[in-house]
Amino acid sequence: MNILRALTAATCALAALVMGNASGQQPQAGPGAQVDLELVLAVDVSQSMDYEEHTLQRMGYVDAFRHKDVVNAILSGPRGRIAVTVMEWAGDWDPIDLIPWTVLDSEASVKAFADRLEKEPVNGEQRTSISNALYSAADRIERNNISSIRQAIDVSGDGANNAGAPVEQARDAVLKKNITINGLPIMLNKPMQYYDIDHLDRYYKHCVIGGPASFIVPVFDLKHLASTIRKKLVMEIAGLEVAPDMAPIQFADAPDEPLPAKPGIVLAQLKLPTAKTDCFAGEKAVNGMRFQ
Repeated sequence: MNILRALTAATCALAALVMGNASGQQPQAGPGAQVDLELVLAVDVSQSMDYEEHTLQRMGYVDAFRHKDVVNAILSGPRGRIAVTVMEWAGDWDPIDLIPWTVLDSEASVKAFADRLEKEPVNGEQRTSISNALYSAADRIERNNISSIRQAIDVSGDGANNAGAPVEQARDAVLKKNITINGLPIMLNKPMQYYDIDHLDRYYKHCVIGGPASFIVPVFDLKHLASTIRKKLVMEIAGLEVAPDMAPIQFADAPDEPLPAKPGIVLAQLKLPTAKTDCFAGEKAVNGMRFQ
């Protein structure tokens, strides 16, 4: 399995380099690049979601980067550019680097990034280690030789940590590096498996996210995934100050919603219970403790 993963990663890296050169786009962010935001998109590819669901998740990110709201948010910052990398993670092993650090500084570069992401293979692995994803994402930020005003990890997933180090330990270590963690808990309406937990949104709020203006945006239906990812990216890129109870967001172009007085975002709050969530719930579920 490790050999296969290594070969897959190497093939993806070579293909990405070839595509980058062929399209005339810079495939990676050069050393010393100065941007408004360093953003790691840490995407869960654990096998609790099937291939079709993983494909829909991938296209959600692709469609988001093709949308004018995201392009405008990228170009509206003080420097008018951000650096983004995409990694896919699952269990307690090295995540797959799908797209290396890339500077997005124009509509053309954002489109090229989306096109490149669409062409990458869809992966799938076992178990869920949010802690390993957080450690790995922070390491990628620290080693990239990019200068930025803000750093953030956008972690998406449909389950709790059930492998690797405790998630609170990883979160606290990342927050000490002044990196913000935002969450996209995917809560699909389907029969629960032995490794699932109740109220994943509460788990993400209490155990995963943190930092200045950190927030979660839950997904309850895959057909809303693309629009939810888009709205979440706009908030992250724009660095909006929002409450940590952030829930679904209404945009000016949302169906059946009145236009706000000024163009922009209308926040819709979802108050989650403040009672502490068991941050070992995922480990206990996998070990069968859920039924005791």
